[in-house]
Amino acid sequence: QVQLVESGGGLVQAGGSLRLSCAASGRTFSNYAMGWFRRAPGKGREFVGAINWDSGITRYADSVRGRFTISRDNAKNTVYLQMNSLKPEDTAVYYCAADLDAGAYIGVMDAEYEYWGQGTQVTVSS
Repeated sequence: QVQLVESGGGLVQAGGSLRLSCAASGRTFSNYAMGWFRRAPGKGREFVGAINWDSGITRYADSVRGRFTISRDNAKNTVYLQMNSLKPEDTAVYYCAADLDAGAYIGVMDAEYEYWGQGTQVTVSS
């Protein structure tokens, strides 16, 4: 079993920054992917970005590329989502997720991720 706990959400003005954290615990594993998704009010869950834990290779949605950065801290088993130049349309509940069967692949579909955190609210005011 894997537990994921997000933190770092909040209210920020447009143009500001936030950093989300996702701490993973439970079984040990390797060569998996950690993803970030978000769900805006009235919309479906959307891929934001992901990182392959072993290689550090990242993948981003077009809507956030160049503004958001994913990183990880192996010692802390934590993945981060640094969000800069935030826009009101970035307002959503943000979820981290783990794909333990990823291998070298980084999935963009939520169905590919087996474990999910509880989500953290990010609100960007205009």
